[in-house]
Amino acid sequence: MKCNPDWLRQQERSNLAILRLMVWISLTFGRAVGRIVLLGIAGYFTLFAPAARRASRDYLHRALGRWAEWHDGFRHVFSFASTIHDRIYLLNDRFDLFDIEVQGAEALHAALERQPGALLIGAHLGSFEALRTVGRGQAGLKVAMLMYEENARKINATLEAINPNATQDILPLGRPESMLAAQEKLAQGYLVGMLADRSLGDDATVDAEFLGKTARFPVGPWRVAALLRRPVFFMTALYLGGNRYRIHFEPLADFSAVSRVDRERAIADAVHAYADRLTHYCRLAPYNWFNFFDFWKKP
Repeated sequence: MKCNPDWLRQQERSNLAILRLMVWISLTFGRAVGRIVLLGIAGYFTLFAPAARRASRDYLHRALGRWAEWHDGFRHVFSFASTIHDRIYLLNDRFDLFDIEVQGAEALHAALERQPGALLIGAHLGSFEALRTVGRGQAGLKVAMLMYEENARKINATLEAINPNATQDILPLGRPESMLAAQEKLAQGYLVGMLADRSLGDDATVDAEFLGKTARFPVGPWRVAALLRRPVFFMTALYLGGNRYRIHFEPLADFSAVSRVDRERAIADAVHAYADRLTHYCRLAPYNWFNFFDFWKKP
């Protein structure tokens, strides 16, 4: 029997509920008014989502290196709500509203000069849409995202309500043609991204140290990376408060010339390197990691 993990059972309730409400408010009254409403939304979820509050406190305790107070939990939820709110404007190409800095793009351009396409591996850390702006007006890079099919379906339905053109570069995982679609994008010089901090429950995993404790990370995204045979960069778009974001790219692994014999070892090494960089950025911007469930829970 297939076992659904906590994050899948929750069905992204807060994400979708906040987004639907904020689309209407933000497009009707503007960003300044929308951010005032966010305070109430963040307060509601901080008070009335006890399981998420406990998971947030556990994570923040590790990331902050101290006991997480109530205001830390509120700030965590408010950062999450802020990135969802800003998604509305970013999807409509309102880059003028934001101060977006990009770090590490030079290494990406160098990799793309050696061969077309590269892979980006990220997490539920910061803003997904701010990251995609590198393909719509920032740094001259085109980005497509591979996602689990059910998540892609839900996200596409919501994105289409905001901007019908916003879904064209989201590729669903789990179909026979998924790898062909990803290979076509890579051949066109795209950066193909995946998130590697959640599993579907029955996925193969690798144990790695994350924020001082062993956690289970899915192997699936890395097997996809190995099959696509491209250099891999860690990616994140950190929300810095107000209208500021900072996008980071870091070289993480290179599967371009890894043999089949060495593939599993290379994948395990990449997972550990990924957990290390994820730890670094969670401590650098602790209110940016948006996994509101017990990440370290044993099966």
